[in-house]
Amino acid sequence: MSVLAAVRHLLWKDLVLELRTREILATMTLFALLVAVVFHFAFSPGPADAARLLPGMLWVTLAFASTLGLSRSFVLERDQQCLEALRLFPVDPGLIYAGKFASNLLYLLAVEALLLPALGGIAGVPLRPALGPLGAVLLLGSVGLVAVGTVFSAVSVHTGMREVLLPILLLPLASPVLINGARVTAGILSGRPWADLLPGVRLLIAFDVIFVVVGYLIFEYVVEE
Repeated sequence: MSVLAAVRHLLWKDLVLELRTREILATMTLFALLVAVVFHFAFSPGPADAARLLPGMLWVTLAFASTLGLSRSFVLERDQQCLEALRLFPVDPGLIYAGKFASNLLYLLAVEALLLPALGGIAGVPLRPALGPLGAVLLLGSVGLVAVGTVFSAVSVHTGMREVLLPILLLPLASPVLINGARVTAGILSGRPWADLLPGVRLLIAFDVIFVVVGYLIFEYVVEE
């Protein structure tokens, strides 16, 4: 079986399970929209402050929503004793990571597709002129969050404190993604030139490459533990 076919089968399995249970995507979306509404009423930003506060509100909401979804990523496999069956799948164990990474990334991107216009509408910030650059930055940040979170989700799924352990492990390591994502988003919304934003974008790309490769390489040992 080719690499792409194996990842496609693993991704399809997760999407079919999510379609049947609707546990992860619906929970993430509802949670993200509720947090965005709470942020808006807590800060009540005026027109001048809305564009300045929106990047922080967006990335903090995504951090919470991704943690919520990632905490459920391996739960069905653990409850149904399927993780051992996945390990018997005649492919490189790193491809199991790739399949989980792809499904988790799709869930987070789907949430962002709903959250971004909703947050822009709530805050009264026009996002359409900067939609392309914002989408690119959100994609880079999402890859980094999911790359780290998928590994830690596999680590924490066998512990009794899964919901507590995952954010404790994930958020400190993913802080460069959250900080630089918010800074680049703020720069885009304020109309700063790309030359000023490139250092943050390069850091996001470097983070993505490093942690996707590390996650692929160490996943075999993570699931063995």
